[in-house]
Amino acid sequence: MAIHIGTSGWSYDHWENVLYPPGLPASKRLSHYTARFTTVELNASFYRWPRDTTFAGWRNRLPEGFAMSVKAPRGLTHAKKLYSPEVWVERIVRCWHELGDKRAVFLVQLPPDFARDDARLDYFLTALPPWIRVAVEFRHDSWDHPDTYALLERHQAAYCIMSGANLPCILRATAPFVYIRLHGPDHQHLYGGSYSDGDLRWWADRIREWSGSSKDVYAYFNNDGGGNAVRNADTLRWLLGVE
Repeated sequence: MAIHIGTSGWSYDHWENVLYPPGLPASKRLSHYTARFTTVELNASFYRWPRDTTFAGWRNRLPEGFAMSVKAPRGLTHAKKLYSPEVWVERIVRCWHELGDKRAVFLVQLPPDFARDDARLDYFLTALPPWIRVAVEFRHDSWDHPDTYALLERHQAAYCIMSGANLPCILRATAPFVYIRLHGPDHQHLYGGSYSDGDLRWWADRIREWSGSSKDVYAYFNNDGGGNAVRNADTLRWLLGVE
């Protein structure tokens, strides 16, 4: 099955001399990124949801075989905490259509103060059409419950596996695909540090196991500081033999 390794976001000034040559205009970063990676996780959508035409533009600009995952807007996940999601679902579905064959996974990151509410999550996942691949990242410990995993399995939604400071690393596969967010190895600060080769070999073994059980795997590095995400993604791809 397919293995997709990339980074969370692509437009960072501090990636100059790591991924981007000096003086490269911001408008050229995406095309430069796609020459090296075959997937990306869009994070800017969390702060401001793009227009339909922007998604259509990405569909036309991204190369054949490239897959873009998209993070849900904070208006849906943090302001409303998935309550009464119909208006947002309509916008998301419309944009997901525009992204066409370049779409990968729709990531729903829930806030750390959102305690377990299976009924609300169930209602939201039911509102999404089944052709949208969705992964849910839980930041409140109460969601670590068998009923939550069963709910995800029923909707074929992925439990987002996390690596990062003070986040539980629970290796649960609840969908036909696996979604991993690698927020950095620093034990005190999220998004900090660079994974060691030993760490990455461990993740490579886990990814091989999931891929060997006929699951597509999406893994994104979110430790962007100092270009760590780029280097770690490159190393993990090399360990897995992913071109």
